[in-house]
Amino acid sequence: MPAAVKELDLHRMNTYQAGLAIEAALRRSWGVYTIRLIHGYHSGTALRDFIWKNYQADPRILRLEARGPSITDLCLKDL
Repeated sequence: MPAAVKELDLHRMNTYQAGLAIEAALRRSWGVYTIRLIHGYHSGTALRDFIWKNYQADPRILRLEARGPSITDLCLKDL
């Protein structure tokens, strides 16, 4: 059985690479309730801003939740 939360580490990725990784995770999200994106913030907020700008209104995602300044959860379903 797949895990309810899938973690995706986006450190050292640019926004293009992060977008590809997020899209791949969304395609493979069967049985996953949340995709936890670990993007960091010490090197800037470009990844966090990219995630919120591009996925906040995505119909595949129920809601986004900030887990502090360095982690964003893409909630796909409610538990």
